Amino acid sequence: MARVSRGTVSRVVNGDAKVSARTREAVQRAIAELGYVPNRAARMLAARRTGTVALVMSEDRGRRFEEPYFGRIVSGIGSAVAAAGMTLALTFTQSDSGRGDLADALRTQRVDGVLLVSLLRDDPLPGLLARHGIPVVLGGRPHGPGAAGLDYVDADNRGGARRAVEYLVQRGRRRIATIAGPPETTVGADRLAGYREALSGGRELARHGDFSVSAGAREMERLLAVEPSLDAVFAASDNMACGALRVLEREGRRVPDDVAIVGFEDAGAELRPYPGLTTVHQPTEAMGRQSVELLLDRIHGRPVADTPVICETRLIVRESS
Repeated sequence: MARVSRGTVSRVVNGDAKVSARTREAVQRAIAELGYVPNRAARMLAARRTGTVALVMSEDRGRRFEEPYFGRIVSGIGSAVAAAGMTLALTFTQSDSGRGDLADALRTQRVDGVLLVSLLRDDPLPGLLARHGIPVVLGGRPHGPGAAGLDYVDADNRGGARRAVEYLVQRGRRRIATIAGPPETTVGADRLAGYREALSGGRELARHGDFSVSAGAREMERLLAVEPSLDAVFAASDNMACGALRVLEREGRRVPDDVAIVGFEDAGAELRPYPGLTTVHQPTEAMGRQSVELLLDRIHGRPVADTPVICETRLIVRESS
């Protein structure tokens, strides 16, 4: 009915971007008239695909379940993968020495694509997967060898941190400390860079934590020991802000009268450890969905719009500042 070859019909059914709009419309019209329903298994076999997307998370096991970010990013990724009729395979990894073996395993299992979340700055895994010809999208800005040209989706970490600290400056705070994230992560480095930009050459007071509540408490104690007169803290995660708040309350520091505090994430009222916390909102679930959409475009050879994808952040002012 559409007067095209079986190969052309197959390309239309599989979303090949190389088919002209006119031919695509003709084939789709014929499919609708015939009531044809594509066989998913046959389509994947013909396209040499498995219908599986791997999500590789490289992070300390305890933090995976303590930090709200991970639950929300997985939720966004999982919903988008399910909507595409595909299967999500979740893999945790911590060992730097096993990156080559992991890349080989993913290639052998013939996953259609890989999403990488929470990698360290110089992690070789993205480059290894790219050399195997496996489509890859990163959750977070890559860094180090092979980072150039990699697809990624990230929040505007630097801009969000800068706006948070600028707000504290505008509120008259003068001794602004930060509990930054791990320096070996791009998110930690970017949020620290935003803090420094907002200080405009002023004296910085920085400690580093692993985004956990316990790290926030520990580093808040150390900050008070070296700078008792500090009057504001920017914490690079809501969890670290929560830990810092506990120490401030224990030490009799009034929030925000004596010390203002701002976090980063805005996990939602049901997850946020301190309901009145001023924080930088990032659209974590939407970032997960956008990562999948970008990966699916790469898998199917569809044209990709601007990359990387940088999602807006915004400051949510509440009682703690």
